[in-house]
Amino acid sequence: MLPPFRNEPYADFLLPANRQAMEQALAKVRGEFGREYAIVVNGAAIHTPDKHDSVNPSRPVELVGRHQKATAEIAVRAIETAHAAFPGWAATPVAERVAMVVACASILRERKSEFNAWLVLEAGKNWNEAEADTAEAIDFCEYYARQMERMASPAPLVQMPGERGELRYLGLGVGIIIPPWNFPLAILVGMTVAALVAGNTVVIKPSSETPTIGAKFVEVLAAAGFPPATYAFVPGSGAIIGDLLVEHPLTRFVSFTGSREVGLRINALAAQTQPGQKWIKRVVAEMGGKDAIIVDADADLEAAAQGVVAAAFGYQGQKCSACSRVIVDASIHDRFVEMIKTKTEALTIGPADDPEFFMGPVISAGARKAIRSYIEIGRTEGQLVTGGDEAPGEGYYLQPTIVQGIEGHHRLFQEEIFGPVLAVAKSRDFEHALALANDSDYGLTGAIYSNTPAHLERARNEFFVGNLYLNRKCTGAMVGAHPFGGFNMSGTDSKAGGPDYLLQFLQAKTIAEKLS
Repeated sequence: MLPPFRNEPYADFLLPANRQAMEQALAKVRGEFGREYAIVVNGAAIHTPDKHDSVNPSRPVELVGRHQKATAEIAVRAIETAHAAFPGWAATPVAERVAMVVACASILRERKSEFNAWLVLEAGKNWNEAEADTAEAIDFCEYYARQMERMASPAPLVQMPGERGELRYLGLGVGIIIPPWNFPLAILVGMTVAALVAGNTVVIKPSSETPTIGAKFVEVLAAAGFPPATYAFVPGSGAIIGDLLVEHPLTRFVSFTGSREVGLRINALAAQTQPGQKWIKRVVAEMGGKDAIIVDADADLEAAAQGVVAAAFGYQGQKCSACSRVIVDASIHDRFVEMIKTKTEALTIGPADDPEFFMGPVISAGARKAIRSYIEIGRTEGQLVTGGDEAPGEGYYLQPTIVQGIEGHHRLFQEEIFGPVLAVAKSRDFEHALALANDSDYGLTGAIYSNTPAHLERARNEFFVGNLYLNRKCTGAMVGAHPFGGFNMSGTDSKAGGPDYLLQFLQAKTIAEKLS
């Protein structure tokens, strides 16, 4: 049995040794820029004529990695290979599968600074955000390994007279893993190792924005001892291989994190039974949010202002848990807006590899254009408080932007932007604030700053989100402590990093034996 789970501690980059390790890792990773990475199926490297380039969003002229674009034939081969490997992998003793996942954690821990550097240079995360991403990846490995140990010995059933009854958990089959670019290591690792440790095989389709990090994690799977046929790495165009992977009759489940539009399409495609398909496919989907923080009339305004600014603009607002709406009581509204304006204007913006900057670039030119279009919408719907333009530099930089005077029917209040844009709405009282917070198609995270116990209790019962935080920011969920997943259009409420998560990759079999 493994020792009790503990979250991976974060490195303090104020310590000279940690700073030096990070600087050395950045130099090492830069030395690998421009390398070409292969598709991997059953351990074989495959190259295709069509390529995709991944660049550094802080300096787009820098080529991070060159990747293949898989064909439909390669995608089908990957599914068929993983399907063929499933029976043998499912029969592998749980202890062996658990040991491989723990080995993944050990390798990630040993290469922590290196993976941090890849996250900085390919995903545009600052040092602390990168450290949190890598630590969460380690946590997922350690936590799911322990959860699978628990699932291997389920609680005993009620025993009927004259019978011996038992319950066993079995893997499902081959699954498609579709991770996002904003947590390209942690979420990729979590979805993949959860499926593998449960006895499934996987086909990984990485995000086109961060495929190099995916390729580096595939190296970890190999080093940890996973049989080559149990996983495949298949980057490629969604139009060419995305639908095919989801629709294939051998696909048993799809684990997805990304946009609402893509998630709903996956759900619809997976629901259509294909010729030869023997099962109802499962979809595990996390599809974003439009997360609100309520600031009550008697809140600690300094704590609230710090929490709102951190949650709104950490990693440039590119988190599904980010605060994109703040709902402020009318009695403190003007004072609070001035406080968050001052704190926002103090934020520094520049290359993610320079630890002096809090904010780095958004992920791509396309993302910057889309975010800027929302800023223009905000100018027409409300009043610009601060920001509203690009920030100087080579990268895809944007100023952190606050717009006040936003109302519940406005697009800036309702639509997910996925960038450093904060909409401020004024509430008449707590009842109104709660109604505004719940006025959303989404229901992922939310927070309330208040010193009124009755209001906190009402939030516990009536603030309709999967992850609620009281008197703290709405980002920063920790594995084991804050099982993560949302309601409504935020997805299937999968509760990643929680005790129920592995059940989505398992099926229960009950066995009753008549005793002589």
